[in-house]
This record gives sequence, C-alpha cells and structure tokens, in this order.
Amino acid sequence: MSKWVYTFGNGQAEGDASMRNLLGGKGANLAEMNVVGLPVPPGFTVTTEVCTYYYANNKTYPADLKDQVKAAVAGVEKIMGKKFADAENPLLFSVRSGARVSMPGMMDTVLNLGLNDETVKALAKASGSERFAYDSYRRFLQMFSDVVLGADLDEYEGALEAMKKAKGYKSDTDLTAEDLKELVKEYKEIGQKLGKVVPQDPWDQLWAGIGAVFGSWMAARAITYRKLNNIPGDWGTAVNVQTMVFGNAGDDCATGVCFSRDPATGENVYYGEYLVNAQGEDVVAGIRTPQPMASKGDGTSLEEKWPHLYQELVDVRNNLEKHYKDMQDMEFTIEHGKLWMLQCRNGKRTAAAAVRMAVEMVEEGLINKEEAIMRVGADQLDQLLHPAFDQAALKAAKALGKGLPASPGAAAGKIYFTAEEAKAAAEAGDRVILVRLETSPEDIEGMKAAQGILTVRGGMTSHAAVV
Repeated sequence: MSKWVYTFGNGQAEGDASMRNLLGGKGANLAEMNVVGLPVPPGFTVTTEVCTYYYANNKTYPADLKDQVKAAVAGVEKIMGKKFADAENPLLFSVRSGARVSMPGMMDTVLNLGLNDETVKALAKASGSERFAYDSYRRFLQMFSDVVLGADLDEYEGALEAMKKAKGYKSDTDLTAEDLKELVKEYKEIGQKLGKVVPQDPWDQLWAGIGAVFGSWMAARAITYRKLNNIPGDWGTAVNVQTMVFGNAGDDCATGVCFSRDPATGENVYYGEYLVNAQGEDVVAGIRTPQPMASKGDGTSLEEKWPHLYQELVDVRNNLEKHYKDMQDMEFTIEHGKLWMLQCRNGKRTAAAAVRMAVEMVEEGLINKEEAIMRVGADQLDQLLHPAFDQAALKAAKALGKGLPASPGAAAGKIYFTAEEAKAAAEAGDRVILVRLETSPEDIEGMKAAQGILTVRGGMTSHAAVV
C-alpha cells in the first residue's frame, strides 16, 4: 500500500523540510514548523504523487486514498477535541494548494470548509458569536462557489456591496449577524439561479475542495505562471488540509503576512501587514488595505496594539530565518489573543533586495559566499538595470497622488483597465500601465504585459504585489 497522506500537529509530523518534492513547499514547511516547536494548526498533506496519479488516471484517485484521508481527519479530531461534520462542536478545515516551489495566488484555496445550515448554528453557540459564525458561512459559500463550482464571483460581490450601500455601511465589519444571515440566504439563492449549489455534506465539500486544488494545477493562470517561471508541469501540487483558526472571530483576532526582511529593498527589518477581525485571504487577495506590523507612531501597528504578540512574532522571525538561512515569507492568524503560524516559505524578492540580502547574510555568518552568489539569478541582474526615479527630481515634482509602493522602480505608459486590453495594447507596441480595483490571478498575462500596475485596494504583501 502506498502512503498518500502525511499528518502534522501537536509538535509532531510525519514529514520535514527535505520532503518538498513529495509534500510540496507548504506541506514540507508545515511539518518542519511543527518539529521546530512553532504553534501550527494541525492537519495533513495529500502528496504531489496523488496529483500525478489524478492526471494520469482520468482525474480519479488511488483506491486507498479515501481511507487514509479518513484516518488523518480522525487524528486531527483527537488533537482538537472537535468532530468534522458534527452538529455540536464542529471542526472546520482550510484546503490549500502547495507546489514544490511557491506560486502565490495561482492555485485554489477554500476556507471555513465544513460549514452548513446545522454546523453554523453549532459554531455560533460554541463561539458565543452569531455574527462571527454567519460571517464565516457567507465567506465559505462565496469562496466554494467561486473556487470549486466556478460561479461568477461578481454576483456574490454585488450582493455584498448592495447590502452595504442599502444599510449605509463603509466596511464588511459593519454588517450585523442579521445582515449576514440575510446575505447567506441571498448567496444560496444566487447559487440556485446559477445552478451552482454548495453541498451541505461536509465530506462532499472536502472531496470537492481537494479536487478543486488538483484541478487548479492545470488552470490557465497556473500554466502561464509556470511558463514565465520555468516550472515543470509534471511536478504536480500537494493539497494541505488544515484546522481552521479564526482571525475574524472578534476584535481580539487578526490575520497577517510578514517577511523576515524587506522584500523590496532587502533591508534587515521586520516587514509586514495585518488586519484586525479578518481572514487571511482578505490580506493576500488585496480586498482590504491592511495596517503595518511595525510601529509607525500612530497607534495602528501590531507592535503598538499587541506588543506581547508582536514580540512573539519577532521570536518566530528570528527562529525561522536562522533555521532556513534565508528570508522567510510567513502567514499568521491571531485567534482570541493566541498566535498561530499558518505557513512559511523562502520569500520572493526584488533583484536589489536579493543582492543586498545575499551580501548581508554572508556578513552575518548565516551563509557562505558561494551560497550568496547562487542566490542571485541571471534574470535578477537584468532587473537591477530597470529604470528608477531620480530622487532629487521626485522631491521637486508635483505628485497627483500617492500610494503604497509594492515594488521599487519607475514606470510610464498608457492606462488600460482590463488585463485583456493591456495585453493587446502591449502586443501592438504600446507601453502599458494596468489599473485595477484589485488584481486577481486571472490578470497574470496583463500584469506580465504591463510596465507598471496600480490598484485601488490591497497592501504590499498581497499576492499580486508579491508576484
């Protein structure tokens, strides 16, 4: 019998960082973080070999996979003291992709999996917050409909925006429990109308979620990204099923993304952003503009709001960088004042940052000169020659507006508002600036064609900015 599923949790793991070809980068690092002693929500990884099998066998699974997944779910239930698909104390999962090299935002994720009309009531009772439970349920219905069923996301976003407008709300967090119950009802009606009905059985949800992640390996945007980054198509992706922890359960909860050094400049400073009362996708998808982690002196930073948790994150940063001997990109959730680490990986960086980090890590004794030279690719040396603003001229110039600088450098061109138009204009020889409310992974070809990208929403750690 082949082993298709590897578990992690409670300080123990069946894998480690050396197994990234089998467990994918995310799965290997989740196992490693457990072994290092960091607080990681327990779960399991379905291996890249299942993905290869899936595509070689007409999108079917190995016969013994189902039993191995059931056993892994039972193991997580034991650690958490909750039951999957239980109407009393439900265990919920996130289902995430994880190729052996990072492909930010290119493949699919489903959060809050396991919610239905019964378990949402149990979650409300267990948490003491109907608002939180129904916020999680409406997020799940929207995400599952989009990612797994391929429904038109604009329909769901439209219903949300219409409700906020009708009630005079500025933010999603203004919605009450009653508003969210009404929104859940509207989302289900949209699903009926589109013929995209979310299953009520959590086990059906789980298998559909796993299938969606494997399916997204061959999505157009993932194929484009692989071509642009020379990633072989036969590597496949793993699937990581992990206990949900909630950054959206109240004002003592948050979620964030951080880098152990500044990925734009390479400076050895803790760099990151977070959102109070939010889920991780809100930060990485760029749908809300987050606050800084380190103090800016205006009271909004994580360091000022929760100094003890900020210090805990600083310790995690130092631990992981020493352990991996490279700059780390980390995602975290704070649930009722407790820190959970959701993932870590070697962080993407600009060419200037790559050079600076390589040199400084040699000076710090983290790596030797040979490793430093190998960290800077030939394509990055080309990036170093890209145009930048003349700082003196910039100070003298009259700016029309300013925003968050997700990457260094200067760009000029004609404005286009869709990825398709941007790509076509670039192919016709125009220099293009792609302007979007927020970018989505579907925009990858327009992003590639553009000299520069400007968005209304999103922070410097959103997937689009990182890519």
